[in-house]
Amino acid sequence: MQGLFADESLSGRAARVLVDGLNDMVLDYAIPPGMDGVTRGSRVEVPLRGRGATGTVLCLVPPDAQWSGALRPLRRLVNEEPVVSPVLMDLAEWAARYYAVPVEQMIRCIVPEPVRQERHEEKTRKVAVLTNWPDDDKLNKINSRAPRQAHILRYLHQTTEKHAPLADLGGTAALNPCRALEKHGCGRKEEENRHRDPAGEEIFAQSEPLQLNDEQDAVLKAVLAATDAGDSKPMLLQGVTGSGKTEVYLQAAQHAMEQGKGVLILVPEISLTPQTMARFKSRFAAHQGSVAILHSAMSDGERFDEWHSIRRGTARIAIGPRSALFAPVQNLGLIIVDEEHDGSYKQENSPRYHGRDLAVLRAKMENAAILLGSATPSLESLQNARIGKYTLLRMDKRADGQHLPLTRVLDMRTEAKDKRNLGILSERLRMAIEDRLRKQQQVILLLNRRGFARALQCPDCGHVAHCEHCALPMTYHATENRLVCHLCGFRAVVPRRCPECNSDNILLEGYGTQKVEAVLRRCFPQARLQRVDADVTTRKNALRDILNDFRAGRTDILLGTQMIAKGLDFPRVTLVGVLNADLGLNIPDPRAAERTFQLLTQVAGRAGRGELDGEVIVQTYSPQSCAIQFARRHDTDGFSENELGLRQQFDFPPFCHMAVLTVRSPQEEMARFSLETLHKRLMAKLPPQVKVSDPLPAPIARAYGQFRYQCTFKAPSARIIADIVSAEITAMQFGEDIIATLDIDAYSFM
Repeated sequence: MQGLFADESLSGRAARVLVDGLNDMVLDYAIPPGMDGVTRGSRVEVPLRGRGATGTVLCLVPPDAQWSGALRPLRRLVNEEPVVSPVLMDLAEWAARYYAVPVEQMIRCIVPEPVRQERHEEKTRKVAVLTNWPDDDKLNKINSRAPRQAHILRYLHQTTEKHAPLADLGGTAALNPCRALEKHGCGRKEEENRHRDPAGEEIFAQSEPLQLNDEQDAVLKAVLAATDAGDSKPMLLQGVTGSGKTEVYLQAAQHAMEQGKGVLILVPEISLTPQTMARFKSRFAAHQGSVAILHSAMSDGERFDEWHSIRRGTARIAIGPRSALFAPVQNLGLIIVDEEHDGSYKQENSPRYHGRDLAVLRAKMENAAILLGSATPSLESLQNARIGKYTLLRMDKRADGQHLPLTRVLDMRTEAKDKRNLGILSERLRMAIEDRLRKQQQVILLLNRRGFARALQCPDCGHVAHCEHCALPMTYHATENRLVCHLCGFRAVVPRRCPECNSDNILLEGYGTQKVEAVLRRCFPQARLQRVDADVTTRKNALRDILNDFRAGRTDILLGTQMIAKGLDFPRVTLVGVLNADLGLNIPDPRAAERTFQLLTQVAGRAGRGELDGEVIVQTYSPQSCAIQFARRHDTDGFSENELGLRQQFDFPPFCHMAVLTVRSPQEEMARFSLETLHKRLMAKLPPQVKVSDPLPAPIARAYGQFRYQCTFKAPSARIIADIVSAEITAMQFGEDIIATLDIDAYSFM
């Protein structure tokens, strides 16, 4: 945006405001006399269409000549202090240019919707406060004439804080007695802010720091030194599963807080947030309100309160997934990115930023230490460590001295010949589950596909039920008795006959978590089983409750998708089973092998984290795969060396930057023609070091009712791609039914 960071000392200045709403509406307003506190990041109220609206000041600019003296003035300054700090404004501008999106989109990430909406404000409640204990005469009169007042007096006197909510005193029935006590000079009514805590009424017992082993101690000293010095050079912690990374995080955070600095903890998925929150809330239980949580599953009121608690500095530690990167942590001294390899840090929709990469940038901008932790670091981070951009720290032993679990790879091609197996559970895995149930130990089973069956197919004519809006087979969900598209969410009734040949011989092909659950309940009727996938975790706190039950021993078998594969610590788990390790291997994605290796290694690490040894059984039809074989040996170094060699040979990340340009339209010919035209224009302007593929249909050729065509870019610099391609997209001036999107440093090629 022209003049985005113009000189803020200009006379006759105007405020460029991103107005709250569904559209990214940016308007200029005059700053009236006396409103000197307006600056970048301020929240303001503006006149709009005969009513008031709120917005965020993007910058201060000289008014346009044609509007000079005619701009409508700002109504008021909502907050005395800027809601968005200068650092976060700079971060938004950098990210907007790098990822080729309007800066307005990044600002919307920084200021969450509940904060932008006026209807969400601090929640208050009426409380009665004891101000003066009456003398004996007055107390006797109150006891004899007003027993209700006497009861409230005694109740308030017994409380530690000498105050209580009116709701605890009888609600509206307590209003008159409280007014009478106020006249007696004994008490008063007040309103106090009530913090909406996402942890609810859960009580966290204070935990004490654990004794560190030599590896943990060496890593902690390095992190503390960087925190004290304000050294923002990224540190990559490669620590095997169970090596005690979380304890290092806790003690590093405690040190930062003691130095008066704030801490930001990023986790890849909401599923990890409850466990991380519980550990930090317990460690810092003595500092009530010092730990705040931010994620999309919270209510708007909870997000509002937690965000403002961070902004005011009441909460010194912020925890959350990708979006928490923008939390307004005061005096930020340490950023921790847990499971830094996880693809969830890359946003799928615009703005398609990468949370880990922006965390590194924010640390640099704020002179904060940053620690990236994982048992299976991303190849991008490992390469940065190899060339000296990152400092590599290692923890190669489990904290409790236990060995990594024994991993067995079962060739399901051989198992299929055994009539005793069920097709889903091999005989070895079934017997292993029986053994653990008999010993009262726990089992985790991973299948990264939800639903009952992956497709509905007619064996007579080969017809497969596809989504009406997407080029994907629909998945059968037994709980709803519906076919569901896992891309757009479209639901359809299960046909009784084949729509093509009218045959009633329709079969369910493949299996998902629902079908496995049915098989397990049939095979192990005595077992207490819980399924964890996107279908059962829609209710608020559902995931937290399931994991708490498993941790408490009220569940024997935990079956789930990848949300149970990483970061979770269950000491009673001695067996992990992977039901189909091939699901992520055979897809058109240069990171397919890396993701499979990481998933298998991470889920294997859930076994044997207590006093008992663990075992992992991996069922696969591709036992010879490098990813599976390296995962079997827990050999992260071997896999990374092998895979980096292949990536360098074929010029894939991290040895280049890749971007995906997608053009979509309800009309296939328009999508194809538009991309081909854009491709020709780009070929004439891109420098020789940028390699461009031919325009082709996307692997998922139709999604959400729109046809999709793609081409990919490889370049030594992402900026080259972003600047030229985004400029050409703008110059093309596509019609309303044609949408072109550019994904920089793409993680999905589908």
